[in-house]
Amino acid sequence: MIQYNLDEPVPTLHVSTLLSDSDRHELLRMMIMAREFDLAMIRLYRQGRALGGVYAQIGNEATSVGSSYALDRTRDVIFPMHRDIGMHFVFGAELDNLMLNFMARQGSSMRGTDGTGHYADPARRIYGNISHLAAMMPVAAGYALAARMRNENIVVLTTIGDGGSNVGEFHEAMNFAAVQKLPLIVNIENNQYAYSTPGHLEYACARLSDRAVGYGCYGTTIDGTVVELVFDTVREYVERARAGEGSALIECVTMRMRGHAEHDDFRYVPREMLQYWEKRDPLQRYEAFLIERGIASRDTIERWHSEIV
Repeated sequence: MIQYNLDEPVPTLHVSTLLSDSDRHELLRMMIMAREFDLAMIRLYRQGRALGGVYAQIGNEATSVGSSYALDRTRDVIFPMHRDIGMHFVFGAELDNLMLNFMARQGSSMRGTDGTGHYADPARRIYGNISHLAAMMPVAAGYALAARMRNENIVVLTTIGDGGSNVGEFHEAMNFAAVQKLPLIVNIENNQYAYSTPGHLEYACARLSDRAVGYGCYGTTIDGTVVELVFDTVREYVERARAGEGSALIECVTMRMRGHAEHDDFRYVPREMLQYWEKRDPLQRYEAFLIERGIASRDTIERWHSEIV
């Protein structure tokens, strides 16, 4: 069981040499959109107006936004999970349409039949999640194989949680992708819990990326709360994949700051654990970083928040 030292200093943020200040504005805006969307959906759920479950990604914005921002949005493809709304925004999904989908209203991409992110937008190169999350992995690997057979030089990014990474389809897809050297980037969003099961009861390896050695592909573990680190890491493996060097398994260590869904009060999470990760809030830290560097003003950031609400 991990012991959390609340007095441990918070590390300084990684700064990418590949990003301009306008890129940083865009990264922050996408993270704000993801956060405010979740907060709005939580309010609507409590009012009984949201259809199905609400799976907030609060604490995970840096992983979803930073990883998808590293792709070429004109040709690459994403297979995001239910807790990756930031990826949808990066790839051009419209806020109003997403809200219609989650409220099962006319005009939504699911035509009012479903919510909770079960949809795709092929025109924007977004393919929606499958509820049995590991089942999405073979589909993503298959897309990468089909694209190569069509001589399309694209990269596919898909995500999976720490719990989903222990399911058979995950291992089968990773092995197939590694053997075939497919241009597939897999982000394990390790947010500490598979529903209510903590990591130490899920797997015995020190890092989930250690499995990459067995598959024979690239693998690394990073702090998933630092958006520019996520961007740089995914960008490196995207370039390798596009050059024909095969797949990569990236473990982004984050924290799920809400329950599995809004019906879950997550009382099983130790309070000191939440306090530890609150200090590492990816959005608040990046906002403070941009203000300190003079890249964005507090007034501008507050305006971005209010515009989305």
